[in-house]
Amino acid sequence: MTDSNKALVVFQGKKIRRAWFNDEWWFSVIDVVGVLTQTDRARKYWSDLKAKLQEEGFEVSEKIGQLKLLAEDGKLRQTDCANTKNMFRIIQSIPSPKAEPFKQWLAQVGYDRVQEIENPELAQKRMKEIYKAKGYSDDWIEKRVRGVAIRDELTDEWKKRGVLEEKDYAILTAEISQATFGMTPSEYKKFKGLKKENLRDHMDDLELIFTMLGERVSTEITRKEDKQGFPEVEDAAQRGGRVAGNARKETEQELGRPVTSRENYLSEPEKKKKLEDKSKKSSQTFK
Repeated sequence: MTDSNKALVVFQGKKIRRAWFNDEWWFSVIDVVGVLTQTDRARKYWSDLKAKLQEEGFEVSEKIGQLKLLAEDGKLRQTDCANTKNMFRIIQSIPSPKAEPFKQWLAQVGYDRVQEIENPELAQKRMKEIYKAKGYSDDWIEKRVRGVAIRDELTDEWKKRGVLEEKDYAILTAEISQATFGMTPSEYKKFKGLKKENLRDHMDDLELIFTMLGERVSTEITRKEDKQGFPEVEDAAQRGGRVAGNARKETEQELGRPVTSRENYLSEPEKKKKLEDKSKKSSQTFK
């Protein structure tokens, strides 16, 4: 099993999509059915199985949730998902020689995440190893990991104050970004020439720092004024973003250049290749 991508794990070479929801992992039922039945008609199998489970008293509408997962066409689509407990129940209804090893695998995946919740240092260590393998510098990795912690604190505050919908998170994040950088995350990705990639993975040091500043100040305002509900939390997000935006503008005046950059991590390998090609040409010239 590998877990280099949080939204994807692998069982015996087969990809299983998942999402972190309500403080636990939810797995794509279609993906699990496909792995266990080895059929190319997993959707039809799951449709028939749902009917059977309902007859047996399994409350499908309550136990199965629809979460947005990345589909083969690269778009996020509503997908039937189940948490570990309910996935075990579904597996029991599928006759397959892979059922038992899959149960063990599923239990291990859930256990790993529980360990990380109890000891956040494990999650940070795993994240650092992933970025290190991709070639990021130690200094950048430290900022990125810190940024994740600050982001988690902010979303935790939102949850405590009744903001639970993913679309609301997206709106609040966009407002902080707009106030900080003059661009929403989607506009920022276009600015950097990114498509599906994670925007923050392609920010430089200053971009990460101002992202953290906007989110951290938003968290502090939310706590200090005990914001409740979306409108009040939105006000804190806008103000936190403005603080970071003003700091960014002052920094740009001092440096004489924009903080926002079109550079992204994807361009680094290209740069290295160009340098290597240039070096080869130079060495050939002197031969």
